[in-house]
Amino acid sequence: MKQNRCKYCGSEFQSPDTRVVCNNCKWIDEALFSSIERYLKKYPNSNALQISEGLEISLYEVIRFIDEGRLEFSRGKFERLK
Repeated sequence: MKQNRCKYCGSEFQSPDTRVVCNNCKWIDEALFSSIERYLKKYPNSNALQISEGLEISLYEVIRFIDEGRLEFSRGKFERLK
C-alpha cells in the first residue's frame, strides 16, 4: 500500500496505486470528469489545451485523466471549410 495525500482536502490515505483523490473527495473528481465529457460531446476532437481553456481548469487535470486511462487520444482529421 502507498501513502497518498488527497489533492482536494489534503488528508492522507492509503491505496494500492498512486491515486491523488481520497474516497471522500472522489465525487469532486467525477464531476470534473463529467464536465470534460460534456465538453467533448459538444466539441469533439478538442485537444487537451482547448479543453483546459474552455472549462477554465488546469491542463494538469486533463493530462491526469489521460494518464489514468480515462481519456485517450484519437486521430482527428482536418477538413477545408466551405
